[in-house]
Amino acid sequence: RTGRGGKGLTGNSGTGSNVSIALIHHPVFDKNRRVVTTAVTNLDLHDIARAARTYGLFRYFVVTPIPEQQQLAKKIGSHWLEGFGGSYNPARKSALELMKVVTSLEAVIGDIEESFGRKPKIVATGADGRPGSIRSSELAEMVKDLSQPYLILFGTGWGLADEVFKLADLTLEPIVGAGDYNHLSVRSAAAIFLDRLLGMR
Repeated sequence: RTGRGGKGLTGNSGTGSNVSIALIHHPVFDKNRRVVTTAVTNLDLHDIARAARTYGLFRYFVVTPIPEQQQLAKKIGSHWLEGFGGSYNPARKSALELMKVVTSLEAVIGDIEESFGRKPKIVATGADGRPGSIRSSELAEMVKDLSQPYLILFGTGWGLADEVFKLADLTLEPIVGAGDYNHLSVRSAAAIFLDRLLGMR
Protein backbone atom coordinates (compact mmCIF):
# COMPACT_ATOMS: atom_id res chain seq x y z
CA ARG A 1 0.00 0.00 0.00
CA THR A 2 1.03 3.64 -0.16
CA GLY A 3 1.54 5.59 3.04
CA ARG A 4 0.46 9.12 3.86
CA GLY A 5 3.82 10.40 2.73
CA GLY A 6 3.59 8.59 -0.60
CA LYS A 7 6.09 5.86 0.27
CA GLY A 8 5.50 2.18 -0.32
CA LEU A 9 4.72 0.56 3.04
CA THR A 10 4.35 -3.01 4.21
CA GLY A 11 0.93 -4.04 5.45
CA ASN A 12 -2.68 -3.40 4.47
CA SER A 13 -4.83 -0.30 4.40
CA GLY A 14 -7.44 -1.56 6.83
CA THR A 15 -7.91 -1.22 10.55
CA GLY A 16 -4.59 -1.71 12.32
CA SER A 17 -2.44 -0.42 9.46
CA ASN A 18 -1.86 2.79 11.43
CA VAL A 19 -0.82 0.88 14.56
CA SER A 20 2.73 -0.18 15.39
CA ILE A 21 4.11 -1.89 18.45
CA ALA A 22 7.54 -1.71 20.01
CA LEU A 23 9.16 -4.27 22.28
CA ILE A 24 11.38 -2.24 24.61
CA HIS A 25 14.55 -3.81 26.02
CA HIS A 26 15.82 -0.49 27.40
CA PRO A 27 14.97 1.35 29.57
CA VAL A 28 13.10 -1.26 31.62
CA PHE A 29 13.07 -2.34 35.26
CA ASP A 30 14.50 -5.48 36.80
CA LYS A 31 12.81 -7.08 39.82
CA ASN A 32 14.60 -4.64 42.14
CA ARG A 33 13.30 -1.60 40.21
CA ARG A 34 16.70 -0.84 38.75
CA VAL A 35 16.80 0.43 35.17
CA VAL A 36 18.46 -2.21 33.00
CA THR A 37 18.77 -3.52 29.46
CA THR A 38 17.28 -6.96 28.89
CA ALA A 39 18.33 -9.60 26.39
CA VAL A 40 16.52 -10.29 23.13
CA THR A 41 14.73 -13.65 23.14
CA ASN A 42 13.87 -15.80 20.17
CA LEU A 43 10.29 -16.50 21.29
CA ASP A 44 9.46 -12.81 21.68
CA LEU A 45 10.70 -12.03 18.18
CA HIS A 46 8.70 -14.79 16.54
CA ASP A 47 5.48 -14.76 18.54
CA ILE A 48 4.95 -11.00 18.68
CA ALA A 49 5.70 -10.75 14.95
CA ARG A 50 3.01 -13.35 14.29
CA ALA A 51 0.50 -11.42 16.40
CA ALA A 52 1.43 -8.19 14.60
CA ARG A 53 0.80 -9.80 11.21
CA THR A 54 -2.44 -11.44 12.37
CA TYR A 55 -3.92 -8.09 13.42
CA GLY A 56 -2.67 -6.16 10.37
CA LEU A 57 -0.17 -3.84 12.07
CA PHE A 58 2.09 -1.43 10.24
CA ARG A 59 5.34 -2.36 11.98
CA TYR A 60 6.81 -4.33 14.88
CA PHE A 61 9.89 -2.63 16.34
CA VAL A 62 12.46 -4.33 18.54
CA VAL A 63 14.34 -1.73 20.60
CA THR A 64 17.76 -2.48 22.07
CA PRO A 65 20.83 -0.21 22.28
CA ILE A 66 23.32 -3.12 22.43
CA PRO A 67 24.94 -3.84 19.03
CA GLU A 68 25.38 -7.55 19.74
CA GLN A 69 21.71 -7.89 20.61
CA GLN A 70 20.73 -5.99 17.48
CA GLN A 71 22.83 -8.36 15.40
CA LEU A 72 21.24 -11.37 17.08
CA ALA A 73 17.71 -10.14 16.37
CA LYS A 74 18.60 -9.35 12.76
CA LYS A 75 20.25 -12.76 12.32
CA ILE A 76 17.13 -14.53 13.57
CA GLY A 77 14.98 -12.44 11.25
CA SER A 78 17.23 -12.97 8.23
CA HIS A 79 17.05 -16.74 8.61
CA TRP A 80 13.31 -16.59 7.93
CA LEU A 81 13.46 -13.76 5.41
CA GLU A 82 16.45 -14.70 3.27
CA GLY A 83 17.56 -18.20 4.18
CA PHE A 84 16.05 -21.65 4.03
CA GLY A 85 13.45 -20.67 6.62
CA GLY A 86 11.71 -18.33 4.18
CA SER A 87 10.87 -21.07 1.72
CA TYR A 88 10.26 -23.63 4.45
CA ASN A 89 7.78 -21.45 6.37
CA PRO A 90 6.32 -18.59 4.26
CA ALA A 91 3.87 -17.67 7.04
CA ARG A 92 6.73 -17.05 9.45
CA LYS A 93 8.50 -15.01 6.76
CA SER A 94 5.39 -12.89 6.26
CA ALA A 95 5.26 -12.12 9.98
CA LEU A 96 8.94 -11.27 10.38
CA GLU A 97 8.79 -8.89 7.42
CA LEU A 98 7.06 -6.50 9.85
CA MET A 99 9.96 -6.57 12.33
CA LYS A 100 12.50 -3.77 12.45
CA VAL A 101 15.39 -3.63 14.92
CA VAL A 102 16.31 -0.15 16.18
CA THR A 103 18.53 1.38 18.84
CA SER A 104 16.07 3.58 20.72
CA LEU A 105 12.49 4.67 21.18
CA GLU A 106 13.39 7.98 19.55
CA ALA A 107 14.40 6.07 16.41
CA VAL A 108 11.02 4.32 16.39
CA ILE A 109 9.16 7.61 16.63
CA GLY A 110 11.26 9.09 13.83
CA ASP A 111 10.64 6.10 11.58
CA ILE A 112 6.87 6.31 12.02
CA GLU A 113 6.83 10.09 11.55
CA GLU A 114 8.78 9.72 8.30
CA SER A 115 6.30 7.13 7.00
CA PHE A 116 3.07 8.87 8.02
CA GLY A 117 4.06 12.54 7.96
CA ARG A 118 3.07 13.03 11.60
CA LYS A 119 4.19 11.83 15.01
CA PRO A 120 2.51 8.77 16.49
CA LYS A 121 0.38 8.82 19.59
CA ILE A 122 2.43 6.84 22.09
CA VAL A 123 0.61 4.31 24.26
CA ALA A 124 2.37 2.69 27.23
CA THR A 125 1.37 -0.62 28.80
CA GLY A 126 2.20 -2.26 32.09
CA ALA A 127 0.99 -4.70 34.72
CA ASP A 128 0.52 -1.98 37.34
CA GLY A 129 -2.43 0.38 37.19
CA ARG A 130 -1.65 4.08 36.77
CA PRO A 131 -3.86 7.14 37.28
CA GLY A 132 -5.55 8.33 34.12
CA SER A 133 -5.22 5.02 32.27
CA ILE A 134 -7.70 4.33 29.51
CA ARG A 135 -9.55 1.13 28.65
CA SER A 136 -8.73 -0.96 25.62
CA SER A 137 -12.22 -0.23 24.29
CA GLU A 138 -11.46 3.51 24.30
CA LEU A 139 -8.24 3.04 22.39
CA ALA A 140 -10.03 0.70 19.96
CA GLU A 141 -12.25 3.62 18.96
CA MET A 142 -9.30 6.01 18.63
CA VAL A 143 -7.28 3.80 16.30
CA LYS A 144 -10.15 3.74 13.79
CA ASP A 145 -8.85 7.13 12.62
CA LEU A 146 -6.36 5.78 10.08
CA SER A 147 -4.83 9.23 9.51
CA GLN A 148 -3.31 9.14 13.01
CA PRO A 149 -0.50 6.64 13.65
CA TYR A 150 -0.33 4.92 17.03
CA LEU A 151 2.64 3.29 18.73
CA ILE A 152 2.01 0.82 21.56
CA LEU A 153 4.93 0.08 23.87
CA PHE A 154 5.53 -3.24 25.61
CA GLY A 155 8.25 -3.63 28.21
CA THR A 156 10.47 -6.63 28.83
CA GLY A 157 11.97 -7.52 32.21
CA TRP A 158 9.74 -6.14 34.96
CA GLY A 159 8.16 -3.47 32.80
CA LEU A 160 8.78 -0.09 31.22
CA ALA A 161 10.85 2.40 33.20
CA ASP A 162 9.12 5.53 34.50
CA GLU A 163 10.86 7.70 31.92
CA VAL A 164 9.05 5.83 29.15
CA PHE A 165 5.66 6.48 30.74
CA LYS A 166 6.54 10.18 30.87
CA LEU A 167 6.94 10.17 27.09
CA ALA A 168 3.61 8.45 26.51
CA ASP A 169 0.47 10.29 25.45
CA LEU A 170 -1.75 7.51 26.80
CA THR A 171 -1.51 4.57 29.18
CA LEU A 172 -3.60 1.44 28.86
CA GLU A 173 -5.24 -0.15 31.86
CA PRO A 174 -3.47 -3.38 32.80
CA ILE A 175 -4.80 -6.80 31.93
CA VAL A 176 -6.54 -8.27 34.96
CA GLY A 177 -6.92 -12.01 35.35
CA ALA A 178 -9.04 -14.17 37.63
CA GLY A 179 -6.95 -13.82 40.79
CA ASP A 180 -3.96 -12.13 42.38
CA TYR A 181 -1.38 -13.59 40.00
CA ASN A 182 -0.48 -11.02 37.35
CA HIS A 183 2.71 -12.04 35.55
CA LEU A 184 1.84 -12.59 31.91
CA SER A 185 4.66 -12.95 29.43
CA VAL A 186 5.05 -9.94 27.18
CA ARG A 187 4.09 -12.18 24.25
CA SER A 188 0.78 -13.04 25.89
CA ALA A 189 0.08 -9.45 26.91
CA ALA A 190 0.74 -8.16 23.39
CA ALA A 191 -1.61 -10.73 21.86
CA ILE A 192 -4.39 -9.97 24.35
CA PHE A 193 -4.18 -6.22 23.85
CA LEU A 194 -4.08 -6.53 20.06
CA ASP A 195 -7.14 -8.72 20.06
CA ARG A 196 -9.00 -6.26 22.29
CA LEU A 197 -8.04 -3.38 20.02
CA LEU A 198 -8.31 -4.90 16.57
CA GLY A 199 -9.94 -8.32 16.80
CA MET A 200 -13.23 -9.05 15.04
CA ARG A 201 -16.29 -8.78 17.30
